[in-house]
Parts: sequence; C-alpha cells; structure tokens
Amino acid sequence: MPGGGRLSDLWAAYRARMARRALLWRSFRSRHRLAPVSVHEKAIRAAPILCFAVVRIEAARLPWWLDHHRALGVGHFLVVDNGSTDGTRDVLDAPDISVWRTDAVYREARFGLDWASWLLMRHGHGKWCLTLDADELLVYPHHDRAGLSALTAELDRRGQPALGALMLDLYPRGPLGAGDYRPGTDPVQTIPWFDTAYRARRVGPRRKLWVQGGVRDRAFFAETPERAPTLNKLPLVRWNRRFAYDNSTHTALPPRLNMAYPGPPGLLDEPDALSGVLLHTKFLPEIVGKSAIEKSRGQHFHDPTLFHGYYDAITGAPDLWHPGAQRYCDWRQLVDLGLMSAAGWQPPEG
Repeated sequence: MPGGGRLSDLWAAYRARMARRALLWRSFRSRHRLAPVSVHEKAIRAAPILCFAVVRIEAARLPWWLDHHRALGVGHFLVVDNGSTDGTRDVLDAPDISVWRTDAVYREARFGLDWASWLLMRHGHGKWCLTLDADELLVYPHHDRAGLSALTAELDRRGQPALGALMLDLYPRGPLGAGDYRPGTDPVQTIPWFDTAYRARRVGPRRKLWVQGGVRDRAFFAETPERAPTLNKLPLVRWNRRFAYDNSTHTALPPRLNMAYPGPPGLLDEPDALSGVLLHTKFLPEIVGKSAIEKSRGQHFHDPTLFHGYYDAITGAPDLWHPGAQRYCDWRQLVDLGLMSAAGWQPPEG
C-alpha cells in the first residue's frame, strides 16, 4: 500500500528508540552495583581517549593489554573488577586506571555490559571511547606510527562515528593448553596463527552486521554454522550519553552507528570504511582450564546449555592448526589479506 514502506521505517525507528531508552535505564540502575576502589576523576576528565573494560581473573593478560593500549594512546582506563581472586586488583593499581568492583552476577548485568554502559554514560560523553575485553588487542592501519589521537582525528575528518573491527581468533600450533605464557609478554608470540575465511550479512531493520567464520566456525561449529560466534565489533566510538551497546559491542543504538563498519572489505556490497582488527587471545594455554570453569558458571552470552559441547571440545585440547593457517606478522598483512581496511588513509610521517 502507498506509504507502507515509510510507516514501516518509522515503526522500526520508534522501536529502536524505545529499546535504546530501556538499555540506558538498565545501565543507570546498575550504578548501585559498582563500588569505587580507586577512581581518579580529574585524570578521567583530562584524558581525551578512554578505555572501558569489565574483567574477572585476568592478572596474566592485563600487563601486556594495558601496555599495548597505553602505547596506542589510551589516556585512562576505567575497569570493573567482577570478583577477581587472582591478583587482578594489584595489576590495576596505577594512576592511569580507575577501578570499580562488584560481586553481582555477570549474566544478570547483560554480561557486564550494564556496568560498562553506566561508566560510558557517566564519563565518556563527547570523548572517543574504546570498549574492550581483556583478551582483545586493538590494531589498525599504521598503528605502529599513528596513535589513537591521529586515528580519531581522521575518523572525525571523515565524519565516521565509530571504528569497526574484526575479532580475529589467534591459536597455537599444537594442542590447546600446551606450552606456557609469561605475564607481561606479547601473547601473539604464543598463539600467532589465524584463519582467513569469513562471511557477512546485514540483519533486520536496524541493519545489524553479522560476521562469522574463522577458526571457531571451522573447528567447533562446522555442522551448525548459524551458531558460530559473531566476530564484528564496534570497539571505538565517539560516545554520546544517549548511545547504547545492544549486543556486547557487536551492535549499537542508534542503528546508524552499525553502518560505520561494513565488515572485512568486499564481503558486502557497501562502501569501504577505515577499520581495524581485535587480536583475540582467548586461546592462550589457560583456555583449557578456564573452559571447564566457564561451563560450570553458565555465564555465556547466549543460552549456556547450547555451548556445553563447545566447552567440552576445548577441554579436550584439540590442535586447531591447519595447512591454510596464517602466521600473524603485522597490520600490513591484515590489510593485504582483506581483514581490515586503511580506506586510503595515509597519516603524515613523523
């Protein structure tokens, strides 16, 4: 009927707006679950680029994670510690880190997203904000000579409100759980291999991107590919207190933010955009023991019972390597393989 498409668009926009308001209200209420441990308000206000994270038992990963993102130009870290018992709190004792603690149930807080969203709402308005897990290392074109200040200036110049990234699962050659990882060293040296096959599509009226593929798709979900993990994220956003992450950092509201990332170049018939990669260090040697714990905790983002077989497969310590695997070198390799895009960006030398 005439005007039906317009009415449908208006209805979709209204539903997205109501969903965003509901998520913001959840986040606002969650503030009571957070107890400040060491909060440096002046340092937060002074930092142009902030990084937000929710962590639990990550003392091994955090030293390198912090140093990596400090080197990129993060000015201050805002971290929620969800009941760590391994010395995580000691690692977070630094003047450029503000810490809150909570013993509340991770799953009931939208898997920590309510807590992070409240901090984004409270401290991130008007700033470029990086939201990460402790097993994610951001890389992007020219990151070895152009820090986040240069990157965000370029995004501002382009009118691109967010930097999208492919979550690239890294794994070792040989059985999972074998070998050692020394805290403070580069985890990519321990698990340097990755897959290169991915697929993407847009889903629903909010134009949510859905990228799947990689090693977990190949090794654990070959017979049920629709259940394979979602690998696209929007980790870096010029934040507004009216924004909300919808599904982890995979999607955001308002929906226009999702259009900032078309996925790895060429998978969709959409204009190219400057993008990055999150080096995902999930498969460090500790993964075998952690998977058994995570199965018992039942805190997975989706229906935990659907992932029992996945956790069981990991605790079996499989060898994920195959002849098509690539060994990580640098950001240029990722651009050449079509896993992220410089989209014509050439930052000035020096």
